[in-house]
Amino acid sequence: MSVSSMNRRAFLATVAGGAAAAAMRPQWAAAGEAHADLPNVLFLHCDELSSWGLSCYAPGLKAVPNYGKTVVPTPHIDRLAAEGAIFHNFFTNSAVCTPSRGCIFTGRYPHAHGAYTNNVPMNRDEVTLARLLASSGYDTGYCGKWHLDGPPRPGFMKPDRSMGFADCRYMFNRGHWKELQEQPNGDPIDPKGYAAIGDEKSFTTDYLATKTIEFISRSRTKPFFWVVSWPDPHPPFTVRAPYADMYKPEDMPAPHTYQSGDAMGADADEAAQDKPAQGKAGKKAARIGGDDRLKAAKARYCGLVKCIDDNVGRILDVLRQKNLLDRTLIIFTTDHGEYMGEHNLMGKNQWYRTAYRIPLLVRWPKAIRPGTVVDGFVTNVDVQQTVCGLIGLKPCGREQGRDASPLLRGRTAPWEDVAWIHHSSLQGAGLYTPKRDLVLKSDGKHMFFDLEKDPEQAKNLAADPASREEMRAMGKRILAHHEQVASPAAQWLKDVVAAL
Repeated sequence: MSVSSMNRRAFLATVAGGAAAAAMRPQWAAAGEAHADLPNVLFLHCDELSSWGLSCYAPGLKAVPNYGKTVVPTPHIDRLAAEGAIFHNFFTNSAVCTPSRGCIFTGRYPHAHGAYTNNVPMNRDEVTLARLLASSGYDTGYCGKWHLDGPPRPGFMKPDRSMGFADCRYMFNRGHWKELQEQPNGDPIDPKGYAAIGDEKSFTTDYLATKTIEFISRSRTKPFFWVVSWPDPHPPFTVRAPYADMYKPEDMPAPHTYQSGDAMGADADEAAQDKPAQGKAGKKAARIGGDDRLKAAKARYCGLVKCIDDNVGRILDVLRQKNLLDRTLIIFTTDHGEYMGEHNLMGKNQWYRTAYRIPLLVRWPKAIRPGTVVDGFVTNVDVQQTVCGLIGLKPCGREQGRDASPLLRGRTAPWEDVAWIHHSSLQGAGLYTPKRDLVLKSDGKHMFFDLEKDPEQAKNLAADPASREEMRAMGKRILAHHEQVASPAAQWLKDVVAAL
């Protein structure tokens, strides 16, 4: 590559962040003018929150016995479900922080938005939901963990790197600190380390909720789009009082697929040092240390969830007090789940549904009836188009997902119940359906589950000759999908599918 070519590429990468939205504006926005009928949009986003951690999901997960008993009451989050919609089959396309977040905010698969694995930056020219809404007159902002700007840690963001979020003062790239503080001028201080645990004001979950309340309380003449991204209940599983001792280890049910002994951490490096996952489960894995330590970890995890729920309640109270609650589209979700001993795994990024099927709750009375239940399969890449569909804005046109807003409005619409899985290694690809899950791997160690007979995915049928015909048919669909979206996995999938 010539020097001139390299300089040109560097220049384009630098200006893309500011120019991309402006260049595309005529295609999908109304010259930045605010629309009086547009709602505020509020994202409440967590990190590593499993559906089994929320009490509103317990009734809908009775088919999986382990999920039928939820030990954390989450009344404030449950309120979003009761007064809006709950999705029972919402999936992340990749159960890792970075690619999952990229899918949510671009509507594109990991290889397309560029941040296909942890600590890899998203393409600078992506039209994020923030850029799209800003060009339609929204006041945008973000606080908390971003994890789409490469390796910097904490990497407090500046507007030229924030991908459309104008207020990014408390937006940091990555890290899971339990205490955040700021300087007298309001700028955040680099966190002290994971050992420090804050109080009611400085504990990270409380701190970010306070920043959210400050933002939504400002006087403004246009709608806002705000994201609060709590880095909990991701490890380390430590939380401030009184949540630290709120739940007792002896009360924690163990998953049915957990075999007493040591549970392996599928991504224990990240849990301990905030480093990306190291391949297969067990490679460089830390051990939970047996039944007692597993139950203790789960008790602390539940405390983290309860702290989040209480802060959701704080935010909802302020919205109500300021007469903004029904004028705000509220979306609650996470980037992936946590196995917590299931199949003797900790963390995520393996292939079982617990890490992939995640919570999604949406409240906006203008369009969504209270108590709406969405059973259709929806994934992260569908979120951006769905938000646009709900509020009546034209999407940018680069999205690879689907508009699920008709499902939220209770309308009949053509809809295929599929979830396409793009593994962060680029060496695995999956298709989840209501009755079957198939995962194909470049090394041939495939996984196939009959969910009708085996909802807990305890028996891998990939080596069963009786499963070969179904696997072959699903494998062809996986290959066709990856070819359609120009995924690099399509190259090895051709040989794998041919060999099925």
